[in-house]
Amino acid sequence: MPTAPNSLRRLDAARIRRDFPILDRQAHPGVPLVYLDSTATSQKPLVVIEAMDRYHRVSNANIHRGIHVLAEEATSLYEAAREKTARFISAPSARQVIFTRNTTESINLVAYSWGRANLQSGDVIILTEMEHHSNLVPWQILAAERNIRLEFIPVTSEGLLDLQVYRDLLKLEPKLVGFTHMSNVLGTITPAAEIIRLAHQAGAVTLVDGAQSVPHFPVDVKELDIDFLAFSSHKMCGPTGIGVLYGRKSLLEAMPPFMGGGDMIKTVHLRSFVPNEIPYKFEAGTPAIAEAVGMGAAVDYLVTTGMELIAHHEYEIVAYALERLEEIPGVRIFGPTAEHRGGIVSFTLSGIHPHDISQILDAEGIAIRAGHHCAQPLHEKFKIPATARASFYLYNTMEEVDHLANSLYKVLKVFGN
Repeated sequence: MPTAPNSLRRLDAARIRRDFPILDRQAHPGVPLVYLDSTATSQKPLVVIEAMDRYHRVSNANIHRGIHVLAEEATSLYEAAREKTARFISAPSARQVIFTRNTTESINLVAYSWGRANLQSGDVIILTEMEHHSNLVPWQILAAERNIRLEFIPVTSEGLLDLQVYRDLLKLEPKLVGFTHMSNVLGTITPAAEIIRLAHQAGAVTLVDGAQSVPHFPVDVKELDIDFLAFSSHKMCGPTGIGVLYGRKSLLEAMPPFMGGGDMIKTVHLRSFVPNEIPYKFEAGTPAIAEAVGMGAAVDYLVTTGMELIAHHEYEIVAYALERLEEIPGVRIFGPTAEHRGGIVSFTLSGIHPHDISQILDAEGIAIRAGHHCAQPLHEKFKIPATARASFYLYNTMEEVDHLANSLYKVLKVFGN
C-alpha cells in the first residue's frame, strides 16, 4: 500500500512546486492556478523541459543507424532512458522495456501481438468492472474477432474488487487476467500481488494497467511477478507521446511484431523478413527520441524526490480531501477509504451536473476533470452519467484542498443549494 510510517520524513510540497514553472501562472487574471487534474496528465518539472530542449539544441539526430557523433549521442540518450525506466520498475533487463506512445498503445500491442498468437475461440479473459477503456476495448475487439469470452471481477459498493467472485471466475481457466493497478475514477488500489498470484495458479498470463500506479508509488515487477505492465510518461512528470510496455522476456521473445517497418528487422528480402531482437522488434520506425529523453529525466526526478515520500504525501492529501468534501451538503464520494485509494476523489453534488461544477471551479482557478473519465461501464455500474474528479500529485498542498472545498460551497450557492 502507498502509505508510510509516521516516522518517515515528509515531502516538502512548497519546495517541489518551485520545480514546476506552470504552477506559477494564473488561470485567469488575478486568479492563481490550482491544478487538480494530474490523473489526466501531470505537470512537468523544469529538469524535464530542459532535458528535451538540450537534446533538440545539441544532440538531435535519428538513432541506431548512424555512426556520426550526433546519432551516437542521440542513441546513447535514448537507451539511457530505457535503462533508467527499467531500474525504476525493477525490471530484470532493459531489453524487457518497450517504448510505445502511451499506456493505450502498450495494451493494444499485447492484444494484437500476444492475444492473436495465443487466444482462440472459447478462451476466457478476465478483466474488472473498473477498467479504463484502454484495457477494455482492445479485448472487446479481439473477443468479437475470435469468439473469446470476457468475464469481469465485480466492483463492490465500497469501490473494491470482489475477490471471492474472482476466485470463482478462475475456475473457468482463463488465458489472461487484465486489471488496473489503481482506478482512474475510484482511486482504488487493487491487491495486485494477490490477483497475480491467483491468476498464475490458474495458468493465466497477467496484464497490469499501471498508468495510475507507476507515477504515484513504488511498483516492482519482480516482486509482484508481473507478466505485462503498461504505463505512460505524461502521468509521471514526463512528456506526452511516449509510454512503456514491460513484458516477461519469454513472452516478448515468442510474440510476433506489432508493426512492420524500419529498425524492427534484422534482414529483409522482397518476400520475407527476419524480425529484430527485443525490444527493437516492437519499435518500428523512428521513435519519440526527445520524449524518451524527457521521460528519462522525469524518472530521475521522481527517484531523487523519493517514491515512498510521494506516496505518503498523496495519502495524507487524499485523506484530508475526503474529510473536507464529506462536510459539504449533497456530496457523494465514490470509492474506498483513504487506506485503499490513491490521490483521486471522484464525486457528485446533488442536482448539479459535474460539467457545471467543473466550469464554476475553473472560474476559481481550479482545474478538475468532469465526465465519465474513459470508464463508462463503471459509471453505469453506479447508475450515474458522470462524476467530477479531483486528483492530486506531489506538488499539491492542503491549502489547495481547502480552496477546492470552499469553492464547492460557492457552487452550491450559485445553484441555490
